[in-house]
Amino acid sequence: MTELLPGLYQIPVPIPYPLKTVNLYLLKGKEEVALVDTALGTRAARGSLELALAELGLCFSDVKAVLLTHHHPDHYGLSGFFEAQGARVYLHEEELLRGHLFWKDRERFRERSLRLFLEGGMPLSVLEGIEEEMAKTYERVHPPQNPIPLQDGQTLEVAGFRLRVVWTPGHADGHVVFLAEEGWMLGGDLLLERVSPNIGLWAYTRENPLEDFLRSLDKVAEVAPQVVFAGHFGPVRDPKARAKELRAHHEARLSALLALLEEPKTPWDLSLALFPGDLTPAQRRFAFAETLAHLEYLRHQGLLTRQGQPLLYARA
Repeated sequence: MTELLPGLYQIPVPIPYPLKTVNLYLLKGKEEVALVDTALGTRAARGSLELALAELGLCFSDVKAVLLTHHHPDHYGLSGFFEAQGARVYLHEEELLRGHLFWKDRERFRERSLRLFLEGGMPLSVLEGIEEEMAKTYERVHPPQNPIPLQDGQTLEVAGFRLRVVWTPGHADGHVVFLAEEGWMLGGDLLLERVSPNIGLWAYTRENPLEDFLRSLDKVAEVAPQVVFAGHFGPVRDPKARAKELRAHHEARLSALLALLEEPKTPWDLSLALFPGDLTPAQRRFAFAETLAHLEYLRHQGLLTRQGQPLLYARA
């Protein structure tokens, strides 16, 4: 655990994913303790978080507010646990309509997801591996029962801090960042130091997540944070420059997709070309969703068409 500023602590918590850890942020005021994101509901995560709280003389029930940047399991997984301990749980209203329901209405979204993958040309053998992986993830996610909706531009006063909610969709439909009056930002997965966050099109998401994400990068320039304390890795010290790098990364990927479409192809085949190698079913799922998001961005730009079953994308 690291004290970043008076009353603001970064707590790295282990997760069973390639990124290894997720950063939670604890806000400690005179009268209240708040937590930004909660990690996955695993024994290792709970144990790590319990030890970090104990360093400050705290326990789980001392956390009175949980602010979620988005619904992905490594950020959202223990939110229901903290709610049961008495904490208020905040989540953007767009997440309540989409991502939150993904965890609450499992069968409905399972069927929609399978249909999307099959229509995109994904083989049944890969789907079986994805089903096994998702079953494990559902066991590790404890959704809150009564989350409080957040709105873009809203100001929260928690644990002695004033934080402005900035809606930054793309990585997730209801992804938000929290901008402090002093100029620092709790950025979730908007800007990461070493990698690009996954920008995927899923069965329950808005129709053009890459366009959403690029607009969210523009918001970084508008709100001009001095530093972003991110959901993974270290702080982003030059947020504007990092936003430009991420935009360039996605522009290069769009160009690569167009170059691959000398003839019509399925999203699955294109994902294999964009993300070659021996990937796990979970990694293949993310690669497929990211490829689909880029294809749909190009289609909305009028550069591609789609048709058929399985889906085939072609140059317009």
